[in-house]
Amino acid sequence: MAADLNLQNTRLAVTAGDPRQFPSTSVPQIALSGRSNVGKSSLVNTLLGRKALARVSSAPGKTITINFYEVDKKLFLVDLPGYGFAKRAPADKAKWSALTDGYFTRNPNIDRLKLVLQLVDLKVGPTADDVMMLRFLREAEIPFAVVTTKADKLNKTNRTAALDALSAHPDIPNGTPIIPFSALNGEGRDEVWRTVRRAAEV
Repeated sequence: MAADLNLQNTRLAVTAGDPRQFPSTSVPQIALSGRSNVGKSSLVNTLLGRKALARVSSAPGKTITINFYEVDKKLFLVDLPGYGFAKRAPADKAKWSALTDGYFTRNPNIDRLKLVLQLVDLKVGPTADDVMMLRFLREAEIPFAVVTTKADKLNKTNRTAALDALSAHPDIPNGTPIIPFSALNGEGRDEVWRTVRRAAEV
């Protein structure tokens, strides 16, 4: 589904630890949000057909930066820092909050944010932090899709029940795309790309 996007022409354009470092390029932005260790880096690598463009951290929540991946100079995939990592120091949690809040409130090109891919571990279901994020996105009227990671880890019955529960979740409006995804077997990759491209109009 990314046939006319040259995925080989992808680079980590900006690693921002401060809102002042956000890029000013006016290409569409697609942000990835989720708790630490939910699989954001794996999703980025799978979407782009790369093994290690986005580093999969051995220590979840270790890095507090926003990474802007430029795809064929036509869109940014914006990897927001993971939240909900219990062992993170209070100062680090404050930094995460300030940086992520800054992306939504101090981003000079926030009008270029076309969609948030909200990642939820399908086996775990929405955590309290996930629900807070879903409510923020809904109340701020920021369009989002739910990508359920690690979908390969559930049997058919449990998978159906988990997806039904998400579809009925009060903080996920009717009609919100809910896309089962697996970095292991690539399930959902094409559907995520369809959703991204529709939102970004690329």
